[in-house]
Amino acid sequence: MNNLADNQLLELSIELAQSAAKEQRFDDVLTAIRKVITCDAIALLVIKGDYLQPIASQGLSADTMGRRFVIDEHPRFSQICTAREAIRFAADSPLPDPYDGLLSSKEGDLPIHACMGLPLYFDEHLIGVLTLDSLTPNIFNGLSERALSLVSAMVAVNLHTALTLNSLESNINHSKAVMRAINEPSISGVHTELIGQSPSMEKLNHEISMVAPSNYSVLIEGESGTGKELIAHSIHQQSSRSEAAIIHVNCAALPENLIESELFGHVKGAFTGANSKRAGKFVIADGGTIFLDEVGELPLAAQSKLLRVLQSQEVQPVGQDEVITVNVRVIAATNRNLKDEVENGRFRADLYHRLNVYPIKVPALRDRHGDVALLAGFFIERAKRKLGVGQLKLSTKLMQQLTHYTWPGNVRELEHLLNRAALKACAKVPAANRYESIVTITDNDSELVAPIGGFSGSKQATEKDLLAASTQTEIGNEFANKHFEQGHFDYKQFDDTPINLRENVDAYQRQLVRRALSLYQGNWSRAAKHLGVDRANLTRLAKRLDIHIDKVVR
Repeated sequence: MNNLADNQLLELSIELAQSAAKEQRFDDVLTAIRKVITCDAIALLVIKGDYLQPIASQGLSADTMGRRFVIDEHPRFSQICTAREAIRFAADSPLPDPYDGLLSSKEGDLPIHACMGLPLYFDEHLIGVLTLDSLTPNIFNGLSERALSLVSAMVAVNLHTALTLNSLESNINHSKAVMRAINEPSISGVHTELIGQSPSMEKLNHEISMVAPSNYSVLIEGESGTGKELIAHSIHQQSSRSEAAIIHVNCAALPENLIESELFGHVKGAFTGANSKRAGKFVIADGGTIFLDEVGELPLAAQSKLLRVLQSQEVQPVGQDEVITVNVRVIAATNRNLKDEVENGRFRADLYHRLNVYPIKVPALRDRHGDVALLAGFFIERAKRKLGVGQLKLSTKLMQQLTHYTWPGNVRELEHLLNRAALKACAKVPAANRYESIVTITDNDSELVAPIGGFSGSKQATEKDLLAASTQTEIGNEFANKHFEQGHFDYKQFDDTPINLRENVDAYQRQLVRRALSLYQGNWSRAAKHLGVDRANLTRLAKRLDIHIDKVVR
């Protein structure tokens, strides 16, 4: 072939344009070029810093695609990368050929042959090279510089387009993966499936499967640690919105002066510190689900604004006159009794009814008979992988204790207790032997405090038993022991009359916390110091016990 005719160049241009959108786009580029330029081997390489990476090749061995050619180590590639036009190497060139031994039709070093390289520039930047080899010497000599310049330009544009498409596809795939990660509970946090076969869990699963396909707002109520966030994710995953995002909002963690901005967004300059426009959580969740965790912690002012969104599905960012229409399903969760909060004037009745379209009550772990063993197995298996041990198992005695314990901290308490116990048990085994070892977690590793009457099932209770049980709440061991030793606990002699342990413990703790807050005129830090507990733990306990400062300080 002496030269490329105009019709051949036109045909090449059309084929290159069509190939850019195809999945096998890079291979199609080489096929199109070989139709107009005869060669035995051809390769397209993209520049990656100081080396060239093959992204498509024909006529070269399969392992060529796995190679990375450092430019400075290959003189021929160096010349191509520093040139502005096609480089044709003489048949007797002394420069080593980077493809020696890689031509699929030949073994060993390449014989005298034709070799040509085209630098590929886009917007004055070198983005790759095209190499062509032929066993017919001097076959490329008849190609004009104009024709090769046109081929180089067309291939460069095609390569840039194809790389851009690849980057976009990669970003889309990454975004989908991020979306899946947002929609699914974290492996390192809450587990990803509802574990349990108890009647209460069967009822819960039935309610989830029933309400999930609808667009009803759902209010999830339950004690701390029961898995309300997991329930919300399960509802979302079984809904028609599962391909969209579920956006988590921790209402208790929102600063009161920024709640409206966080939920509904703001425009630049709307308030001090609003240096740029920001989309609110409802706008981000458009088309998907928003999960309002600890919704009972929202102040009344924010509740009224939230009510408007639920009523109209319209959001008005702070500082903006126009409203934004959104399509968002709302799932809310709380460990408070919102009905009582409404009666006490701390939660809007109209918002409560908007959220409570379909209520779901998550059972406490103590009410899930038979599920403790299943959950223990799940958590222990996961701990085994994290700790790199061959096998983890629970002793019979510890399993009995876990089964009879009341679990005031619910599933979260079980998970954390088993993680600590597994770590302690594995620490007794030399690190070099752990992978092959069977490690048994005993009751000594768990530090589990016995419920009333111990783990044997006895109903007889003592004052110290009651205080020991209270240590599993947020107050802690130091608090219970301190007040037992000081004789603050005023109790009647127990008999066979049934008692409600939790109600009695809560009443006692409520009395102590209120006295401390009254003593220090509502100063939470001083009250916590007086009680010998952490301030954050005290405030969380006060919330659970429904203690409000205005009712304490007179």
